Amino acid sequence: MLSILILGLLVGLQHATEADHLAAVASLTTRSRNLRDAARLGSAWGLGHTLTLLLFGGGVLLVGGSIHAEVALWLEAGVGVMLVLLGADVLRRLWRQRVHFHSHRHGPQTHFHAHSHAAQKVDEANHADDPHRHSHRASLPWRSLLVGMMHGMAGSAALIVFALASVQSPWQGLAYIAVFGIGSIV
Repeated sequence: MLSILILGLLVGLQHATEADHLAAVASLTTRSRNLRDAARLGSAWGLGHTLTLLLFGGGVLLVGGSIHAEVALWLEAGVGVMLVLLGADVLRRLWRQRVHFHSHRHGPQTHFHAHSHAAQKVDEANHADDPHRHSHRASLPWRSLLVGMMHGMAGSAALIVFALASVQSPWQGLAYIAVFGIGSIV
């Protein structure tokens, strides 16, 4: 049992670095100002992914069924559409906020980043007066959670097939899915 759970954790860690997952989380974190905010959004995505896997995957495991291949394809297509919409939203925000790229100094440190002066003219901006710091109210990042849940629905079919082949009981399968989810959150 322990070897199956370790495998689930490692596969979950690897799974979270797949291109579609990175694209989704990257588009969600474009609004974050620091690593802590980005980690919070990524964790919410991973939690949503895990909740859906446990709900759908666990349900299928407990009744001893499977997810029909055509349903799995429709769910994967839904994730593809969602990724296109997330990317389009990033491009829309870049255009609306008149984002530009530049480098400048804050004390001894020089850095390069994307920046917007949507409320003022770009040529009138004074970078010394704009430290690029402000706070946001910390709340549950619902958007990240919902995007993660959509991703979890699409990934349920493949995970169930693997879990069914690797475990001896539905409860071991649920434990595998939970540990897999923890790996994807990490």
